[in-house]
Amino acid sequence: MTALRVREMTLGDCDRVSEIRVRGWQSAYRGLVPQSHLDALSVAEDAGRRRDWFARGDGGVVNLVAERAGEVVGWAAHGAYREGEVRTEDAELYAIYVDPARVGGGIGGALLAESVRRSTAAGHRRMHLWVLKENTPARRFYEHAGFRADGTEEPFEVAGARIPEVRYTRSLTV
Repeated sequence: MTALRVREMTLGDCDRVSEIRVRGWQSAYRGLVPQSHLDALSVAEDAGRRRDWFARGDGGVVNLVAERAGEVVGWAAHGAYREGEVRTEDAELYAIYVDPARVGGGIGGALLAESVRRSTAAGHRRMHLWVLKENTPARRFYEHAGFRADGTEEPFEVAGARIPEVRYTRSLTV
């Protein structure tokens, strides 16, 4: 197996990242969010929004991709934790997705480790993330990486359904 490389995302990665994100949603959230929403997700629409957003980037979000043998196989994004519209001193993992055909191969762990490393180097004391309450595999993944549910819950609205999310937190050490 060829080595995994984690690097900063480029504009040229947007189409593949959108494919991974949409297929990741359709795989990981089946049975957790309305199927009609999952069926309506479009890689092309997501890629267009992602290219526009990426081109306008404010520098506050770090987008990483994992690459194996020249193919992007995962994506993660992190930055400052948001309390509403206000960015705080803590870090937040905004997203992490792995090509569904490659889940379990260490890709997510490598992306998460690099996000934690960069957030620690940037001086953040804690990292937070939100995960669907019923997404047991994701919760186990984060717990294995040292994150713990901190008791904070909020509903996440998808296609008119209110789906509970829980916040996970991990201390970062310099």
